[in-house]
Amino acid sequence: MNINTIKLTTIAALGAMTLTGCVTDPVTGERKISKAAIGGVGGALGGYLLGDLIGGRNSRTEEIVGAGIGAVAGAGVGYYMDQQEKKLRERTAGTGIDVERQGDQLVLNMPGDVTFDLNSAMVKSQFRSALDSVASTLAEYPSTYIDVYGHTDSTGSDTYNQGLSERRAASVADYLAGRGIQRARMATLGYGESQLKCSPERSEADYQCNRRVEIRIAPVTQSDVNAAR
Repeated sequence: MNINTIKLTTIAALGAMTLTGCVTDPVTGERKISKAAIGGVGGALGGYLLGDLIGGRNSRTEEIVGAGIGAVAGAGVGYYMDQQEKKLRERTAGTGIDVERQGDQLVLNMPGDVTFDLNSAMVKSQFRSALDSVASTLAEYPSTYIDVYGHTDSTGSDTYNQGLSERRAASVADYLAGRGIQRARMATLGYGESQLKCSPERSEADYQCNRRVEIRIAPVTQSDVNAAR
């Protein structure tokens, strides 16, 4: 899915939420957006993560198999991801990392307020222990693809922010590689400022929220291996 399509999808979702997503608080009488509607927009924003893998599935699988990493048997995929999700939630509790389940995939939302400084692609020192916990879990469950997505706030030009988002994704991937995660499993992609999580940006907290990285974890299945042969 390209960036323009993502924007159009998000705008449509926001419009639908405005029209149909309001409820009345039975205590205060206040009109507000329902949690279900917010979840729907979250799905529109996060749906791009469920597309094909960065760089294509076949080429990635060939690299993974070449690195000696095996596949998860068809019937065991759900259990494999269940166990990985459980470990990630336990080990990242209190770090601000949000672990989201999307089918047989996991999405880790890194907290923007502690991940990167303004105009920086260097992982902040206080966030490294959280990434260590992620890396230790990924090492225990090697039969997965790891896609790292970088994002920026809206400060600066589109061109500059695109490059910065790519450097942020690469920085997190480099950190994970330094903790023993095979390069063959990882791919990176930058979205610049096209996927603002906190918008409009009215405070420093909003800008920090958008200086973030997301990690998608998808299982390497036997059908992936068969298709790559």
